[in-house]
Amino acid sequence: MILCEVFRSVVWVYSVITFIPWYLLSGTGAKQAHAKCIKARSVTGDPAGPYRAVNSQKKLVPQIHEGVDTLDKVLEYAVTHFPRRDCLGTRELLSEEDEVQPNGKVFKKVILGEYNWLSYEEVFELAQRFGSGLAALGQKPLCNIAIFCETRAEWLIAAQACFRYNFPVVTLYSTLGGPAIAHGLNETEVTHIITSKDLLQSRLKEIVLDVPRLQHIIIVDNKPTSWPGLPRGIMVHSMASVQELGAKPENMAVPRRHPLPSDIAVIMYTSGSTGIPKGVMISHRNIIAGVTGMAERIPDLSERDTYIGYLPLAHVLELSAELVCVSHGCRIGYSSPQTLADQSTKIKKGSKGDTSVLKPTVMAAVPEIMDRIYKNVMTKVDEMSRVQRTLFVLAYNYKIEQISRGYGTPLCDKLVFRRLRMLLGGNTRVLLSGGAPLSAATQRFMNICFCCPVGQGYGLTETCGAGTISDYYDYSTGRVGTKHYKPNPRGEILIGGPNVTMGYYKNEAKNREDFFVDKNGQRWFCTGDIGEFQRDGCLKIIDRKKDLVKLQAGEYVSLGKVESALKNCPLIDNICAYANSDESYVIGFVVPNQKQLLALAKQKEVRGSWEELCNHPDMEKEVLRIITEAAIPAKLERFEIPKKIRLSAEPWTPETGLVTDAFKLKRKELKTHYQEDIERMYGGK
Repeated sequence: MILCEVFRSVVWVYSVITFIPWYLLSGTGAKQAHAKCIKARSVTGDPAGPYRAVNSQKKLVPQIHEGVDTLDKVLEYAVTHFPRRDCLGTRELLSEEDEVQPNGKVFKKVILGEYNWLSYEEVFELAQRFGSGLAALGQKPLCNIAIFCETRAEWLIAAQACFRYNFPVVTLYSTLGGPAIAHGLNETEVTHIITSKDLLQSRLKEIVLDVPRLQHIIIVDNKPTSWPGLPRGIMVHSMASVQELGAKPENMAVPRRHPLPSDIAVIMYTSGSTGIPKGVMISHRNIIAGVTGMAERIPDLSERDTYIGYLPLAHVLELSAELVCVSHGCRIGYSSPQTLADQSTKIKKGSKGDTSVLKPTVMAAVPEIMDRIYKNVMTKVDEMSRVQRTLFVLAYNYKIEQISRGYGTPLCDKLVFRRLRMLLGGNTRVLLSGGAPLSAATQRFMNICFCCPVGQGYGLTETCGAGTISDYYDYSTGRVGTKHYKPNPRGEILIGGPNVTMGYYKNEAKNREDFFVDKNGQRWFCTGDIGEFQRDGCLKIIDRKKDLVKLQAGEYVSLGKVESALKNCPLIDNICAYANSDESYVIGFVVPNQKQLLALAKQKEVRGSWEELCNHPDMEKEVLRIITEAAIPAKLERFEIPKKIRLSAEPWTPETGLVTDAFKLKRKELKTHYQEDIERMYGGK
């Protein structure tokens, strides 16, 4: 086409004219050298490791700032260096209304104003008063206190108050079921809990009788409330009233017990992909070490940066990211998955989402959210005119070619990708990914379309979220950490260092199974993941021990690999692969994309409700055909491709109990949920 040739010519001429000055001024030569260098080496010379980044061969850096060895000192450092700078921001709620959908469902829609900011001085003062008030309410040092709350400014203020007064913080996901919440509160013997009005009403109220030690409930919302129906003996306070109590001279005069680096800072309950959630004991020293490692991989982080906080603060990724930001004087503006972008579910059409207003420079995301962005954008690309689609593909492929050489594409970024970049506010310079593996296709898409590197990290709650993270200048995909050995060193990944936590709360049997200390006194955690070190020292996660299934004919299938390969199929919103060792093939449970499936049904002249379409054998057959076609370019082996599938009319959310809060599959629960379908697909029925 003439237009395509014009595009190629313009880009070529622009590249030739601007290449030399751009190359000299952008520092691309240094970046290329950095990208190609060895990232990590075995400190012993043994291919089995242990491996460390080349700049940490002699020792691991335990602290961000000299002398900042506990979490209360992180805020003290920040308030000393950035007293009047914006710290925590919350958008003003202007109006809220119900919007009736064509199907009769009612969605809450909001119109939000600007961000209102608390300075570092104000946050420090509020935390100091709140900690003093909690002490006046009978909370004792080294006795556990729970925070059960959505991600918001009050969460971090409450946590900093607890860190200052040496109250170990018990964190629980807001989407956990009642029995799991009660288990965590009872196991840790909490008497005080910090929560929100909504969560008290929707989650806590029904289980307070099952938590006999509970005495005080502190509501972070400022609106005065009364709570009829709570058991006698439980007192409800507002956060503001506790701060007023703490501000009294006689309470402020009571000396606080300073935490030691070895004291427990957080007991973080995992989202529980298997069984009852486990409480991970994280010391101040542990989380400081984890935060230090994360900070090293975000270049030039400073008070000029703005971070958007919307992932659960009860998850180690979000808590660590926000502590990194506090330690560097960044602004943290709060959001939620429902208000993140202009198109988010709670944002009224025509009004702005949080990224458009905040314009963050640094952002963390779980793969589930990035996969959703990728699919939405690619669906819109498919709906473009032929000319627009051709130009997009040309620009996309050209940029892949250029960044693989270490070059930028400023013209393409400005003409083609600017509108996509604006989805996240337009200023994002670093995207952090964690919580689950990010597919290569999605990682490459985010790199190209949002014009910034994606730092894919690998870690667990048991290692404070820290393990390894991809290098800022490394645009390769599918790898973490900072061509190949023959054979590549591979095996179960063990992580050692000051970030390895103290173990599971009241679970010695599991501690002996998963943690150990070597002859040099180094503490290690056995991750259960299978990894492979590549020639430049980067780590590639190739499997999960529990995800490997041996089929009847002897072939090993990695369920995670199958899911990752097929998840980028536009027709799939989520997928769980399943295999029985007594059988010869893989099956799958699929949450289809509603828009794509409805279009397919119309094309195949299949009619019915959403549930009827998902249960229709012809639709199952068509979706299976499309999945099989998608598996070939994804390089799945014949025996890895699902032979039968079950379409699910209901999405898998943390509320359904089929995925964790980080949207990891709960395989045991999914197997139970689809047991009849498993028997049917394997010929039992």
